[in-house]
Amino acid sequence: MTRYSSTRGQVKNLLFEETVMMGLADDGGLLVPDEFPHVGNKLREWRALNFTELSLEIMLLFTSGRIPREEFTSLVQRSYTSFRHPKITPVKSIGGIHILELFHGPTFAFKDVALQFLGNLFECFLKKRNHPLRIIGATSGDTGSAAIHGMRGKKGVDVFMLHPKGRVSPIQELQMTTVLDSNIHNLAIEGSFDDAQAIVKALFNDYEFKQNYHLGSVNSINWARILAQIVYYFYAWFQVTKGESEYVSFAVPTGNFGNVLAGYYAKRMGLPIDKLVIGTNENDILHRFFSKGEYHQAAVKKTLSPSMDIQISSNFERYLYDLAENSAEKLQFWMDYFERNGKLTIEDDLLKKAKTDFVSARVEDGEILEMVRRFHQENGYLLDPHTAVGVRATEKNNIQTPVICLACAHPAKFGQAVREALGRNPELPDELAALENLKTRSKTVLADPETIKKVMLERLEA
Repeated sequence: MTRYSSTRGQVKNLLFEETVMMGLADDGGLLVPDEFPHVGNKLREWRALNFTELSLEIMLLFTSGRIPREEFTSLVQRSYTSFRHPKITPVKSIGGIHILELFHGPTFAFKDVALQFLGNLFECFLKKRNHPLRIIGATSGDTGSAAIHGMRGKKGVDVFMLHPKGRVSPIQELQMTTVLDSNIHNLAIEGSFDDAQAIVKALFNDYEFKQNYHLGSVNSINWARILAQIVYYFYAWFQVTKGESEYVSFAVPTGNFGNVLAGYYAKRMGLPIDKLVIGTNENDILHRFFSKGEYHQAAVKKTLSPSMDIQISSNFERYLYDLAENSAEKLQFWMDYFERNGKLTIEDDLLKKAKTDFVSARVEDGEILEMVRRFHQENGYLLDPHTAVGVRATEKNNIQTPVICLACAHPAKFGQAVREALGRNPELPDELAALENLKTRSKTVLADPETIKKVMLERLEA
């Protein structure tokens, strides 16, 4: 039976439901499985499964055996009925690279895959509990809209979503602020995504507030987010390969490290992955780590790929814990040092170990525009700016195996980048075009934990 423990070592032996509902561990760490199942012998059997069937088989390995298979089957099936493509996460082979399209969900972003599932999971668990759930989340754009659409109207759930004012795309903002359900509360903070993320962690670390108001998380600090994302690595591999021993690499544009971490865990489970290619924009803390061993914080820069405008990657702690060979003491030392000094440098042997799984590249705005333009001219396929980062990062590394690049969002969500690259606006799907005519609701607030706490209490007591 799978159990979960915190990277900080003070929370141990949790079941799956406890892990999902806790979100951030009560000791300030992130929850991880005590062990990962090796499923290499299952690959031949799983190849014939569709996405929903595969999700069921993989997720059941991590649910601590506490959810009946029939009940969990229904939950998973419901989670993907709103997707526009029958394969849910299809792969298209274009221009010498495989594009894994993760934007066929209701908000046209990869985060729908996990958050449609998580919304149903919360609702399932809350039926057994006599208290509500108050979701507090931070978003650089796509997490917010995906979480809001996954949680809107859910019984017993209130969502307080923080986004950095003026630092998400206009469409991303409309996707959040046009949802007027009474349980949805959009808060625009005067600061960066890192500021929003710091507020979320501060509220979770306020143990009394967390317990009294039953806080829950939809950010990728919640293990269920990572679990759902593991599935599409397997499903993409099945779409690209024919045999059980064929290796591929994955290119992942990332800022918060959650999406690529799911790929790393898939590799640990026995999926034949050669390299995980990390693509960063000018906020390149992850590239600096995997190229030089330097996890050094810097000021957040505004770029054409705003969902990656992040300098502190919250999920990176899970990887560091793995790199520390599950030593909570070593991990705690590293995190304390980073929090005091804003930097952490690892030894050469650990960097060599990291490079066996990861390579990386920094991609600047000019390169993004050139990549979007060139790929469209050569292939007739429009990349969003984040996906362009992943494709360009692949070009900058000498990858010997077939590459699957994660396409994390529909290009129509990032009109400015497309307009600068092609000289015209992208064609908007009907669902996105309709947003401009809808009413909006949000509140601008200071980037301060006590201010956010006050706003939450005012809304809950109204």
